[in-house]
Amino acid sequence: MSGQPADQQVLLGRPTVGEEELAAVAEVFRSGWLAGAGPACRRFEERFAQVTGTAHALTTSSCGAALFLGLKVLGVRPGDEVIVGDYTFPATGHAVLQAGAKPVFADIRPDIFSADPAAIEALITPRTVGILAVDVAGLPGDFDEYRAIADKHGLWLFEDAACSSGATYKTRPAGSLADLAAFSFHGRKGITAGEGGALVSNREDLIAHARKLHTYGIEPAISREGSGTLPIPEFHELGWNFRLSDIQAAIMGVQLDRLPDLLAARRSVAKRYHEAFADVDQLTAPVELPDREHPWQAYLLTVAPEVSRDALALRIREQGVQCNFGTYASHLQPVYGEQQPLPVSADAFRRQLAIPMHAELTEAEVDRVVTTVREAVNALA
Repeated sequence: MSGQPADQQVLLGRPTVGEEELAAVAEVFRSGWLAGAGPACRRFEERFAQVTGTAHALTTSSCGAALFLGLKVLGVRPGDEVIVGDYTFPATGHAVLQAGAKPVFADIRPDIFSADPAAIEALITPRTVGILAVDVAGLPGDFDEYRAIADKHGLWLFEDAACSSGATYKTRPAGSLADLAAFSFHGRKGITAGEGGALVSNREDLIAHARKLHTYGIEPAISREGSGTLPIPEFHELGWNFRLSDIQAAIMGVQLDRLPDLLAARRSVAKRYHEAFADVDQLTAPVELPDREHPWQAYLLTVAPEVSRDALALRIREQGVQCNFGTYASHLQPVYGEQQPLPVSADAFRRQLAIPMHAELTEAEVDRVVTTVREAVNALA
């Protein structure tokens, strides 16, 4: 880590929050309903469904909870296989294990790092029940191809849109590209309440079932507010407490207001990075595709094989610029047991470097990142 004080470092990620979020939280305090699945959650769900181009949304305590709930309502059972895009934080594969199924990891495209459609189709067996496709760093993968494969083999399609708020694919919003989609509101995401998530779908039956499961197996208490009787819920299946608090939902309502400006700021930073690193032979900038809009949850440089990514990262950190590896080649993680080699994903795992990307970056900070990275590369090349 850098020896510089935290306030002198260029941060890898930073949320944009302020007085508007504080005012929204104060309103929840005055309402008296701070718990989960309350009025603020319902208001945010209605708005988030519109933003994601879907008919229904459910707030959850995390994206991991949303992924797990989605798999449960899709009917995943022990013995099932779920094909998962390999290059992702292991929460994706964890959700499959937690649902009792086996994740089967698919290798990725070498340019945008989402699952290669041909790799997906080659993995389908009689035990395959669905495809869990990951939007790496927020950029949607090849969803028309994924859908065609799913329909051909009678599979469901689930979008891990953890990083994708504000992204689009062929003009369609992330979230509307599959049978279900899961989002994250973690502190490093494009919009955030610190933690939290959401599950969205056009299928009312799936979201209604997930709504019961996320409240121990019954409808949330707000559904019984104002009843002229004394309804006593019955528990017919096992559920969990995966609710988002109304405090977090109020913050997310303000974050949705901010979303266009946050996206514009991140895209401006990405443009400056593209230009600054275009002539650095040892670095490959992330790809932008003309048929989809990137939300730039992260900016992942790919380091040439002759330069040590790890040595580069340490040198950059020494100068007070935060950085990290990209994300995980999930098939290499011991928790998943023996997996087939996936060379493209393994290579990305070894060579990708995340540099500061957030809406609060100043021009001076971007210049400092660029100078620091270029100097570090020159020193190691």
